[in-house]
Amino acid sequence: MSTTVVDHAPDHSHGHAHDHPHGWRRWLYATNHKDIGTLYLCFSLTMLMVGGVLAMGIRAELFQPGLQLMQPEFFNQLTTMHGLIMIFGAIMPAFVGFANWMIPLQIGAADMAFARMNNFSFWLLPPAALLLVTSFLVPGGASAAGWTMYAPLSTQMGPGMDMAIFAVHLMGASSIMGSINIITTVLNMRAPGMTLMKMPMFCWTWLITAYLLIAVMPVLAGAITMTLTDRHFGTSFFNAAGGGDPVMFQHIFWFFGHPEVYIMILPAFGIISHIIPAFARKPLFGYASMVYATAAIAILSFTVWAHHMFTTGMPVTGQLFFMYATMLVAVPTAVKVFNWVATMWRGSMSFETPMLFAVGFIFVFTMGGFTGLILAVAPIDVQVQDTYYVVAHFHYVLVAGSLFAMFAGFYYWSPKWTGFMYNELRGKIHFWGSLILFNVTFFPMHFLGLAGMPRRYADYPAQFTDFNMVASIGGLGFGLMQVYFLLAIVIPTIRGGKKAADKPWDGAEGLEWTVPSPAPFHTFEVPPTVK
Repeated sequence: MSTTVVDHAPDHSHGHAHDHPHGWRRWLYATNHKDIGTLYLCFSLTMLMVGGVLAMGIRAELFQPGLQLMQPEFFNQLTTMHGLIMIFGAIMPAFVGFANWMIPLQIGAADMAFARMNNFSFWLLPPAALLLVTSFLVPGGASAAGWTMYAPLSTQMGPGMDMAIFAVHLMGASSIMGSINIITTVLNMRAPGMTLMKMPMFCWTWLITAYLLIAVMPVLAGAITMTLTDRHFGTSFFNAAGGGDPVMFQHIFWFFGHPEVYIMILPAFGIISHIIPAFARKPLFGYASMVYATAAIAILSFTVWAHHMFTTGMPVTGQLFFMYATMLVAVPTAVKVFNWVATMWRGSMSFETPMLFAVGFIFVFTMGGFTGLILAVAPIDVQVQDTYYVVAHFHYVLVAGSLFAMFAGFYYWSPKWTGFMYNELRGKIHFWGSLILFNVTFFPMHFLGLAGMPRRYADYPAQFTDFNMVASIGGLGFGLMQVYFLLAIVIPTIRGGKKAADKPWDGAEGLEWTVPSPAPFHTFEVPPTVK
């Protein structure tokens, strides 16, 4: 019968030292949405740099014909890992970071719904990234099967392929948990009076994106699990000799893969839909139509997957269906572009860096959309399938789309996140450098593709030399601009600088902050609207 009394009550004498761990523990055990959002953003920026280094390797090899720096096998490993790292390591975690930071603030919630799961879904990502990056060091090197991991090639690769499969599994689990969290938060934790049709657009785009993720991530898991059992357990899902079908892999993969490309652009649409009204000093034109257009894009994205497969010998009726379904996606997308332009029309516009990136986004993303429309035409696609025309198209959508929108969002919201203003001149240098060098890099690829240069080749005939040189120089410059972004903008802004005003954008936000948002360590206070 011990008389020792253990005091379990928190000791408030040290300023909540027990409630809020400091140092590395603050980040390892983080459960508040702001810290976890910051972790996601830092992780994705790191992965952007890693994926960028791989891209530099690709462009360096392609600077002139002949094999300069590497064997073709290693070149293909670079293309595979560049794709996987940029998609699952850079773009998706960045948007989840934005969601973690902004959704509770925008709907007036105290935090995300599941704080511990939020922590877990982030901490699945670093081990996955480690698996991907270290797969370069195993016998046979990283997977060279392409980021799409097509069978039968992926069933023949060395252990690097297994590491890639495990990494994608981890990242998929992370995405599913993050999505459950976002859906639950948005549907159950809105402040009183915040109906769904009064929600900020960013919350809408993420709600729809989260449903997409929960629908398609298990499909990808199925595809790579079947690949795994074909590799190690004697199944023949994709082995024709055993009664399987390698084209089935493509169907399953692209049923995930096409909605996935919309998963990577819808949150970008949400960010742009905040920035354009703020700097045009006008409410968003056609809010309801924006919501319905976003939902329409998401629903249609499930009906178009086989436009990635026009050359696999599908019947003409199948080609026609997927061709017209793909063209249909252009309609809600055009509605969005029209609404953004109408928002700017006769607005009192000013062009700070966030607005520059937003307008740049609309211009370059629309170009990517048009090349997508061209690729939707089956007879044209058969000609340019697997050429640099396709590479140009999806980089216009993913770099000038997703990435530019992220930059816009960072410049727009970082005063809110850090309490400091970034340097406006440096921001403008970053914008113009990125926009110009992006086009120098990827515009010539349209010509390369139309001339017949295939992608994923380490060498090429002499007639493609000039455009490849231009693209490689542009690519190096574009990469250096992102290093500039990190060193000259992100790090100085985090470390301090000019204090940000309460309303850094001249009171132009409109319905931006539904609740006053305290600094990170006080996120557990109940917001005024909920008391």
